[in-house]
Amino acid sequence: MDSPSVRSRAISGALRLGVRPLLHYLPGHATGIRTARSTVDAASLLLRPGSGVRIEGLNERSADGDGDGDERPIRGEWVIPRDVPEGKADGAILYLHGGGYVVCSPRTHRPITSRLAHDTGLPVLAPRYRLAPEHPFPAPLEDAVSAYRLLLARNIPASRIVVAGDSAGGHLAAALAGELCRLGLPIPAGLALFSPWVDLTCELAIQAQRRARDPYISPASARRIARLVVGSAGFKDPRLALLTCAWTNTPPVLIQVGGAEVLRAEAEAFADALKRAGASCELQVWNGQMHVFQILNRVLPEASEAMRGAARFVCTVTHHAAPRRNKAA
Repeated sequence: MDSPSVRSRAISGALRLGVRPLLHYLPGHATGIRTARSTVDAASLLLRPGSGVRIEGLNERSADGDGDGDERPIRGEWVIPRDVPEGKADGAILYLHGGGYVVCSPRTHRPITSRLAHDTGLPVLAPRYRLAPEHPFPAPLEDAVSAYRLLLARNIPASRIVVAGDSAGGHLAAALAGELCRLGLPIPAGLALFSPWVDLTCELAIQAQRRARDPYISPASARRIARLVVGSAGFKDPRLALLTCAWTNTPPVLIQVGGAEVLRAEAEAFADALKRAGASCELQVWNGQMHVFQILNRVLPEASEAMRGAARFVCTVTHHAAPRRNKAA
């Protein structure tokens, strides 16, 4: 990729000086997490969805319930292109937001979900999955499976579904693909992962921090958060370990990662693992870019270009004709 733009360098420098020190000392306990959630939720109120889409709330009973009254509702939101009639979608994107499994929501990631909906012409389902530490893993995975089942129950074939996610949501998207195989459910058409948090033990990130000038991700704080995510069970659940999964019958995968982030090493290791298993995987390393830079697609030219590339991937693997747009979301 080309050298980072002036805007990219300026934003990265500001984050390195102002945000990274705060995140490095983010407490790894429930009180600190609740404070972070309140701050992020307040900031998300300032975010508007991109043009050309409509937002519809989701609150439905799980499609995989057994009727005993204990089904968890599926909450979240649909981000739908305005020119797609209600109930007429022939494909969809299941988007799993990032936030370390402890913060953020579908609202915080509307800059990405609205852009995906706009550029692909497909509705995006963004579930509000349960967060740690109140709900450690595999609770988020169970909610992701329920959301995927919901798409299937709406008669959207798996061959027309792409599962996407960023950071922890990227980990969740990949874990979902493996879980679908174990459950015998049809696999999606593809996976699109933005800066995926592949290694929750953070061992690769700690090794990489010596050579990476990550603007705001601190491996030390990430490891503290990871301990909350796994809870008392620790890291023993094999569904957490993406690098050692078999990855048989895996759909095409697109991975976009910033060249300046400590998670780059994880993305590279994951791409290698997928290719060794025979999967089709395209790894894009965006020179000088930070963690989940795609969320700044209205500001950074690199982020806008990356989102266009992700939309092309989605349309290619789903055999969906991208709409003709005069401008980006």
